[in-house]
Amino acid sequence: LRASIGRRLQRSLFPWLQSWGFKQCTSDPCVFTCTKSIRGASQSIIIGCYVDDLFILYSDNSADSLYSSFTTDLSSRWNVEDEGPVSDLLNVDITTDADCVLLKQERCIAQLVDTYLPEGVPTAFQRNHAPASADLPLIIANALDAKARGVAPDVKLRTTYQSVVGALLYCATQTRPDIA
Repeated sequence: LRASIGRRLQRSLFPWLQSWGFKQCTSDPCVFTCTKSIRGASQSIIIGCYVDDLFILYSDNSADSLYSSFTTDLSSRWNVEDEGPVSDLLNVDITTDADCVLLKQERCIAQLVDTYLPEGVPTAFQRNHAPASADLPLIIANALDAKARGVAPDVKLRTTYQSVVGALLYCATQTRPDIA
């Protein structure tokens, strides 16, 4: 089997990053950090790799900075394109100002609502209402009983349920822990 383009790039990029002085994160092998002293000041770069895209955070981007030196070396090794400041990454909208970075998933959540609730949010869903029906224990018992009797679940319903839960878990783990 042929390795994907992203995997082939990683096989050459990751060792190159380490030879450049980057340390690979132990909790996420696609994240690298590098801190060096430039002109007596500590400068840092953090890189996130996703398939064949790099998300680069830096503490200084002046002409003689660590970031500038790194991107020059990177460009001499690979054909890269700087797409400018990031505004979204993996369905997370990113905005920055002098004091903070704001992560939101409003567009992603709106798309979920459009996809799974095309008629809009039902009036039965209220902010002060429990998210699950009081009949939930009975519904679960009936589902488990049907499974024990060998009754196959509706494949389309199961797939839709898995898609909704997966999308909500993605939002919950990225920017919205309140919906977990």
